[in-house]
Amino acid sequence: MDLFTATSILVGLSALLSYINARFIRLPGTIGVVFLTLVLIISVVIIGSLSSGFAQLLIGITEQIDFTKTLLDVMLGFLLFAAALHFDLDDLKQQFRPVLVLSTVGVIFSTALFGVGFYFLTNLFNFPVPLMYCFLFGALISPTDPVAVGAILKDSPIPRRLETIITGESLFNDGVGLVLFISLQEVANPDVSFSFSDAVLLFCREVFGGISLGILMGLIAYRLIKASDDFHTVVLLSLAMVMIVSVIGNALHVSVPLAEVAAGLLLGSRLSGSSRTDTPKFYLDRFWHLMDEILNTILFVMIGLQIVVLPFIRDYLLIGLLTVVLAIVARSLSILLPYLLQFQLSRLKPGSLRILTWAGLRGGISVALALSLPDSPYRELILACCYSIVIFSIIGQGLTLKRVVSSATKNQAA
Repeated sequence: MDLFTATSILVGLSALLSYINARFIRLPGTIGVVFLTLVLIISVVIIGSLSSGFAQLLIGITEQIDFTKTLLDVMLGFLLFAAALHFDLDDLKQQFRPVLVLSTVGVIFSTALFGVGFYFLTNLFNFPVPLMYCFLFGALISPTDPVAVGAILKDSPIPRRLETIITGESLFNDGVGLVLFISLQEVANPDVSFSFSDAVLLFCREVFGGISLGILMGLIAYRLIKASDDFHTVVLLSLAMVMIVSVIGNALHVSVPLAEVAAGLLLGSRLSGSSRTDTPKFYLDRFWHLMDEILNTILFVMIGLQIVVLPFIRDYLLIGLLTVVLAIVARSLSILLPYLLQFQLSRLKPGSLRILTWAGLRGGISVALALSLPDSPYRELILACCYSIVIFSIIGQGLTLKRVVSSATKNQAA
């Protein structure tokens, strides 16, 4: 199977599952797509076998389309730019401090807490994993996924202030999480000498370099878009900017996610007139909203299809379920500790902390990073547990988020 055939089948399958969900199941878009994909895969395994023709077709798709490279190198830039473009910069400025704390201190706390907990959990089940690999797992699972968060929050009645904090955190904590993941990966490699100063330099280059690149490219794109009133030109300029940012960011080894976010925020705040149908802002809003919906659907189908290439998940089912609980506890404590230490979260009420915990969704980025881990005796266990957390996060937390929000807001009102 060639790449074009695999991509065509993937898009066709995404369209079919999206139609079935919208026509019959009526679950929130991304949740319904993931759910139907899992039902499809599990049915293939139960009714037939992984050697059946249809199963081999699905396996061919996953083998031909590298999930990690497709998401991190291609889709993520478009999705992050689309999310940032629609994000209100004025709201972000008002909630900048809690967003900054959660996307930095919160990620570090969660990585440490999850890593220690996973270390003891694996030893309890006689699957001992070195502490450094446990922290590595913590670094890839702790950042909330901006794609999953954005997709789920659209259908949740979360107060505007909390929505800003949750969305802002998810947009920025990827940069911190990726640097932490790369740093720990270097430390875990015995053939590489990696010091604390190296980690600081890596952080500065990735974060500040990425933001600077995004602002620069965003300003250039803004000047060009502002001078044009042609729909096709405006859209092409925005597409070109997103792609060029990815190419330059990878070449300079700076954070492409942060660069795309910075460019999206700048364009979204500088351009005005979205209420009129003949302005660049209106053109960009319509086009990137459509791109966001299409890429989200395809991405979440790809997440569901990964179970075809991860058949060993059933071997770690119990420890995977316990790891789900551990991830929620680590997320909760990583919010509670800064709250108790008065790190700019003191004005949040207990009900808000509960919403922040439950809305901390994980998605494709965590799976992609887990799949990028080199072969080791611990890779299968980490993959199985990571996938368990992501699936529960999207389906379990996504479906119950409205109930948690209603309960928390009702208790605060009382």
